[in-house]
Amino acid sequence: MSTAPEVRFLDRTTPPHILTLVLLAGVSAMNMSVFLPSLPRMTEEFGTTNSIMQLSVSLYLACTAVMQIIIGPVSDKFGRRPVIAIALIIFVLASIGCYFATTIETFLFFRMLQATVAVGMVLSRAIVRDMVPQEEAASMIGYVTMGMSLVPMFAPMIGGALDELFGWRTTFLFLIIFGAGLAILCWLDQGETVKSSGQSFRQQVRQYPELFTSRRFWGYALCAAFASGAFFAFLGGAPFVATKVYGMSPTATGFFFGMPAIGYALGNYLSGRFSVRMGIDAMIVAGVSILIVGMSLSLLLTYAGFGSAWLFFGFCTFVGVGNGLVLPNATAGLLSVRPHLAGTASGIGSAVMIGGGAALAAVTGVALEAGGGSYPLQWIMWISAVLSYLAIFYVQRRTRDLIET
Repeated sequence: MSTAPEVRFLDRTTPPHILTLVLLAGVSAMNMSVFLPSLPRMTEEFGTTNSIMQLSVSLYLACTAVMQIIIGPVSDKFGRRPVIAIALIIFVLASIGCYFATTIETFLFFRMLQATVAVGMVLSRAIVRDMVPQEEAASMIGYVTMGMSLVPMFAPMIGGALDELFGWRTTFLFLIIFGAGLAILCWLDQGETVKSSGQSFRQQVRQYPELFTSRRFWGYALCAAFASGAFFAFLGGAPFVATKVYGMSPTATGFFFGMPAIGYALGNYLSGRFSVRMGIDAMIVAGVSILIVGMSLSLLLTYAGFGSAWLFFGFCTFVGVGNGLVLPNATAGLLSVRPHLAGTASGIGSAVMIGGGAALAAVTGVALEAGGGSYPLQWIMWISAVLSYLAIFYVQRRTRDLIET
């Protein structure tokens, strides 16, 4: 039987509706991917190099990772609602800055400020954990991120079309309008789900060792980090592969970028459907296995001479399915290790995940510029998937040790 509290849409006295949580989680994914088809054109307009332009992905992810260490304890102390409201306002202002930027330095500055929108991704999951226990949280997070996956499925298509019709700046005009609308929705619908702890930040920091010394927390966090690392490497390298290796247009690139998102939607649906029945660890193992199989086949077929845009992006659908199974369940696991520190755990877990993604995106950009077609990206994604499997294997061993003792 579900223990979820009553929710009424556009009623601030109840927790936020699932639609609001989907959009909160989705705006961060949209901001990360909507402008990717425009990267080659933006590189030319700003008169810079591909590796410098890739900083709009890797620096964004790095700022997101650092910021999320702060988000958790701040939201645990002051509540989820005010933190989300402030973050969305900053995001809209930063998007305005990106729209008017005339140099790469100015653009990257405001691009980094846009990282505040990642608050929505972190706190939407913490809000779910505020509302329901672990197994139900994995299921509900799965449904939230399944809806969220529709956003990156269509965002690159929207960005590519806007670029070809009106220029890349209209992509950021679109983000301004979307962010302002979401801020209004959250103000009307998002009731507070956590009470202030009444603790100072110093007192909260003193509780960190309780979380940091948990090996199961780090196992779940690293599993999520390496699984999503395959996807972040894709985000950092796929625009280069699409345009330089396969000669695709921005619109075509946006279309092919939707393939992993289709897989992600399916994986999240399966998480929502089966996590309660099968348990989070079993779902994670299934997801990582799909990741490894998909990237292994991609590499083998490319080496066999069948490399093409359809093959490369088609097998990246496996990355989407795997992440759709891994991330909701690994997130529920790391949030449930210490439930009273859910906000902090969500922030730190996301920081580990996205910080690793930033590093992989940067490494991918450098590796692809060195030559070798799509192979450097495919190998980086495969290695990341294998490391994710090792992390969940460690969690399972640690869980058995705790049961036996």
